[in-house]
Amino acid sequence: MNAPSRTINARCSHGDRYSHTGVALGEPCELWAEGCKMYKAVRTSRLYEQIVEQIEDSILKGALKPGDQLPAERELAVRFGVSRTAVREAIKALHEKGLVEAYSGRGTFITDGTSRAIRQSLDLMLKIGQADNSIHLEEVREILEPEIAALAATRIEESQLAMMREAIAVMDRQRLEPEAYIEADLDFHLALAEAAANPLILSLIDSIVGLLREQRIRIFQVDGGPDRGQGHHRRILQAVESRNAVSAREAMRAHLRQVRADSSVAPSEAKVGD
Repeated sequence: MNAPSRTINARCSHGDRYSHTGVALGEPCELWAEGCKMYKAVRTSRLYEQIVEQIEDSILKGALKPGDQLPAERELAVRFGVSRTAVREAIKALHEKGLVEAYSGRGTFITDGTSRAIRQSLDLMLKIGQADNSIHLEEVREILEPEIAALAATRIEESQLAMMREAIAVMDRQRLEPEAYIEADLDFHLALAEAAANPLILSLIDSIVGLLREQRIRIFQVDGGPDRGQGHHRRILQAVESRNAVSAREAMRAHLRQVRADSSVAPSEAKVGD
């Protein structure tokens, strides 16, 4: 997931300082700048494990923190002196450990592992099939998301506004493609959570992504559901762009009322591509 945009300072082994912005899209992380000796090339067997060890060590020492973005796969391969295959295996292993999350079109980010553990528990609860899961999710969203929108209105940065605008644009283009539409919908709400600039809030929202995806799949099948959702998304974006916390809170409440109404008539099983 993605995480709040922030500026950090990291100290390389030779003592120089490099600062970077954790989620600036298209901008390389200066932590990895030429001359920084934090990482050394690996040359023995099971290369990906050595990459994992070095990145884990950086996380433990605080040089990499939750929310920091890793460089692109190609850059990591050059930095470590290995193939891109080894880098992919390393990222996969780090993901399985709950230390990184990869977001399509945005990159790979360091996590604290907390949201992954919570998500796995919640996903298991969903699979068990408790009858009141959808009601519980709606109540949690109604408690959290209006205040998240209000906070975002006072703290959001331009990069996060750009993510929200792009998410709406993708949903406009993908009205007939449920998977793409739903992922963009999730990105919209995650951008709001990032904009709240509170890592606990982001972990909470990130932890229920699996449940949110299931809910959206069902609502997508309700006649007019995506169109109603888009209208609310635009009103939320407008309020946040205006830095109006009261309007953002009310726009989100209205959106969640629409979600609850559509959920009440949605099919009980979530299916994509029917």
